[in-house]
Order: sequence, then C-alpha cells, then structure tokens
Amino acid sequence: MAKVIAMYKRPVDPAAFDRYYYATHVPIAKKIPGLRHYEVTSGPVTTLDGPSPYHLVALLSFDSLAAIQAALGTPEGQATAADLGNFATGGVDLYIADTRTI
Repeated sequence: MAKVIAMYKRPVDPAAFDRYYYATHVPIAKKIPGLRHYEVTSGPVTTLDGPSPYHLVALLSFDSLAAIQAALGTPEGQATAADLGNFATGGVDLYIADTRTI
C-alpha cells in the first residue's frame, strides 16, 4: 500500500475551507483512478506540545507508488491538484510514501 498525505495548513477562513473541501474537493478527488481509501482527520490536529500549524490531514491510499504516479497523471488527478488553489489558502504540504503494516 502507498499513500498521498496532504497536510493542509490553517486557512484564512476555516469554515469556508471546510465547506469547499467536503462539497467540492472531496468529490473531485474521489474520482482519481486507483484510489482505494480516503480518510481525513476529525477535529483539531495537535502535537504532543499543543496546537499544530495544520487544519486537516488527508490520507489517500493506493496499491503502490507506481499507482500513485499513474493516478496523478490522469485528468482526474490533474483536476484534483489544480483545485488546491481554490481553497487551500494557508497552503498544503503533499507527501507520497510507501507503507506497510507491521
């Protein structure tokens, strides 16, 4: 399994971010070919020392790193990436990682 980890920093307007994210961005992202599982954080994202700079973290699961690369090259993957500028006013850090269960 491999994951795309999207770490959304605090937006200018958190309520507007949430409305757009769930009503518009999630439906676009769920069309990405090869997407196996989509999960997001619920509630505040914190550290052991207190608040973090992140508003929301999304984890998108695929079969492999190659599947992620292929998915991101599709029209659906490109539409998802292009949509980030429409709502992620605080910025977003994107990571891709291979994972394993231990």
